Amino acid sequence: MYNFNYQRASSLDDAVAKLGAASDGTLLAGGQTLIPTLKQRLASHSDVIDLSGIGDLRGISADGGGVTVGALTRHAEVAASADVPAALAALADGIGDPQVRNCGTLGGSIANADPAADYPAAVLGLGATVNTNLRSIAADDFFTGLFETALNDGEIITSVTFPTPQKAGYAKFPNPASRYAMVGVFAAQMGDGVRVAVTGAGPCVFRVAEMESALAGNWSADAVAGISVSADGLNSDLHGSAEYRAHLVTVMAKRAVAAAG
Repeated sequence: MYNFNYQRASSLDDAVAKLGAASDGTLLAGGQTLIPTLKQRLASHSDVIDLSGIGDLRGISADGGGVTVGALTRHAEVAASADVPAALAALADGIGDPQVRNCGTLGGSIANADPAADYPAAVLGLGATVNTNLRSIAADDFFTGLFETALNDGEIITSVTFPTPQKAGYAKFPNPASRYAMVGVFAAQMGDGVRVAVTGAGPCVFRVAEMESALAGNWSADAVAGISVSADGLNSDLHGSAEYRAHLVTVMAKRAVAAAG
């Protein structure tokens, strides 16, 4: 681990100020990715600004149209909440192991935008809105590439607002060691249409329009059984080839729809 200045922010405004004053600062939420990255010397920052003391960034609140989850809310808290959609709670309950779920945060996960993370599938699959200290960003505009998002320098996620689905389900094929999704599919029937989001298969979470159209006419696992995605551009590594992941997209989509009922 390289040397850095550790700073603990007392408020959101304090975090913004500390981040702006640092020559190469980064934010610490749950630390489930950042700490191992620093320990392995894969990154070097002048300052690490700890957000964990900002209580305003934690918590879950529901209203008639959906639920807003604070950026620092732990995975375990989402998993245990009766206010979030059941599919989102189940997704959170399948992240990593108990240690990870009790440390990792929603905001940290989506800001990191790991291609195999679970939360991006829920954010995109439910058509959520990512709220920051500066603006609100639609899910379709938030994830832009491999470990890349629409966040600008100095912009901090404060919460995510999830609309309430009519039906929703999530299914993933986890790496047996890390529990990251080799492929995960979130399928949701919303008031304005169907959304199908895939994580783990490509460099970035993505939607499958053909499956969405099929499910809009017939919400059943059979409706997507014959639909496949191209292996072109999908991830390929020692855990699975691009062709294998393409096959898993259809398998997980069927399971996600079945889980939604």
